[in-house]
Amino acid sequence: MRKLSMRQAVNEALHIAFNSDSSIFTIGEDIATYGGQLRCSYDLLEHFGEDRVRDTPISEMAIVGAGAGASMIGMRPIVELSYIDFLGTGFDQILNQTAKIRYMYGGRVSLPLVVRTQCGAGLGNGAQHSQSLEAILSHIPGIRVVMPSNAYDAKGLLLHAIRDNNPVVFIEHKALYKLKCEVPEEPYELEYSADVKREGTDVTLISYSAMVNTALTAAEKLQAEGISAEVVDLRVLEPFDIATLVKSVRKTGHAVIVHEACKKGGFGAEIAAQIQESAFDSLRAPIGRVAAPNVPVPYAASLEQAFIPSVANVIEAVHACLRSPVREAVR
Repeated sequence: MRKLSMRQAVNEALHIAFNSDSSIFTIGEDIATYGGQLRCSYDLLEHFGEDRVRDTPISEMAIVGAGAGASMIGMRPIVELSYIDFLGTGFDQILNQTAKIRYMYGGRVSLPLVVRTQCGAGLGNGAQHSQSLEAILSHIPGIRVVMPSNAYDAKGLLLHAIRDNNPVVFIEHKALYKLKCEVPEEPYELEYSADVKREGTDVTLISYSAMVNTALTAAEKLQAEGISAEVVDLRVLEPFDIATLVKSVRKTGHAVIVHEACKKGGFGAEIAAQIQESAFDSLRAPIGRVAAPNVPVPYAASLEQAFIPSVANVIEAVHACLRSPVREAVR
C-alpha cells in the first residue's frame, strides 16, 4: 500500500470532502494563495476556486464566528486557525457560541463545523506557538476534540468529523506532518474511539497525538527487558472512550499516561480519574503520568527537548509503576 505523510493525508481528505459535498468550504489566514500555515491546503484554491477557499483577516473571532454562522444555515465549513495558541482570541465564539447553540436551541439547529488547528512543541516555534491546550477544549461541553497520531487516522477521523453535525476541533501536531504511514486511496471514516496500537500484558501506556510514537518506541525498548506494554491511542478526547481503556487496564493491572501538555491540569488527570472510578479493582499500583513540566515551552533547542516527554521518561515511569507494591488487584 502507498505511504502518505499526515499533511498529504489531510489534504486528500479535504479533496474527498470538497468533491462529495458542495456545501463544504474552508476559510482561514493565508489558506488560499499561500496554502495555509499548516500547508495542508496548498492546492485547494486551484481545484475549488475562491468562493470555497477564502483567506480571512487576522481575527480568530471572525473566523470561528463566520464558520459557526454558516454552519447554522446549512453549510459545512472547515475553518483553520494557524496555531492552537490563538484560540484565546476566538474563545468567546468557541466557548459561548459554537459549543452552546445546539443545546440552547433544543437541538433544532445543527453546527457541522470543523475547526482545524495545530499544536505541540519540538520545532523551535517558541512559547506562544507551541502549546498543547486540548484539556481546555475538552472541558467545554458541546464540542468534539480529535487528536490523530498518524496519517491513516488523520484522514479517516477528519472525514468523519466533516460529516458530524456537531462542532469539532481537529488538532494536528506540527511534528507529525512529515511522518508517513500506509493510507488507502479510497475514502474511509474512523469512528470516535480509542485504538490499541500495540498489544501487551504487563502495563497499559495511554497516549494521543505525537506522544503515541514516543509510547510505541518505549514499548519496544521495554520488550527487550521482558516487559510487555500495551499502547492505547485515545485519538479522540471528546467523546471519551473509557471502555477501551478499562478493558486494557483490567488485563494489565498497571497504567501509565503519556501526553505532551503540562502535567498540572492536563487531560491525563481526567484519564487517571476515570480509570480509578471504573477499574480501581483491577489496578495493582498507582497510575503513572508522564507529561511536560508546568512552564512555558522554551525556545532554546536544548531546553525545548528537555521540556518534551521522552522515551526515557516513559520507561522510568513504567519501572516505577511496576515496582510499586501497593496492592493486589481484586479480580
